[in-house]
Amino acid sequence: MNAPISRYPVPELKDIPEDIRTRIVAVQEKSGFVPNVFLALAHRPDEFRAFFAYHDALMEKEGGLSKAEREMIVVATSNANQCQYCVVAHGAILRIRARNPLVADQVAVNYRKADITPKQRAMLDFAMKVCLESGKIGDADFETLRGHGFTDEDIWDIGGISAFFGLSNRMANLTNMRPNDEFYLLGRLPKK
Repeated sequence: MNAPISRYPVPELKDIPEDIRTRIVAVQEKSGFVPNVFLALAHRPDEFRAFFAYHDALMEKEGGLSKAEREMIVVATSNANQCQYCVVAHGAILRIRARNPLVADQVAVNYRKADITPKQRAMLDFAMKVCLESGKIGDADFETLRGHGFTDEDIWDIGGISAFFGLSNRMANLTNMRPNDEFYLLGRLPKK
């Protein structure tokens, strides 16, 4: 099936500014394919650069949250925002980073019943509050997270990831971004 990956024009790789093209080629070499988000967002190069700079600042940094936990936040909140692209794509990344073929589906469907730790459940409770009810965040939310061992910097990261992917989810839905078929199988079976 060759459905369009975006309702907006998707530039040819040769027509994309060199810095963005270099990044896309590097991702392709690492993963074996180009995730559609890179091509869809290349429609607006300045916004592409800003988007991925903030994405990388949140998702690739060292800190109290593991990379798998960061992906859990994306999967849970993206499901709440009904973003098919991010649930599928980041679900694949979560399966790989957690080395668990079940966790992404569990977190996407109902993280409260997923095979995750109480600390991770508290993290996702807060991420969902940022996602759905940010006006109700209060000191008690911080105390709960601190009680699970999260620092204030960790709490910022949880909230920042949830908020950033609120933007990402809405742009993916606006553009009708299609997940790559490759994402559906990634991390489901052990590598041979």
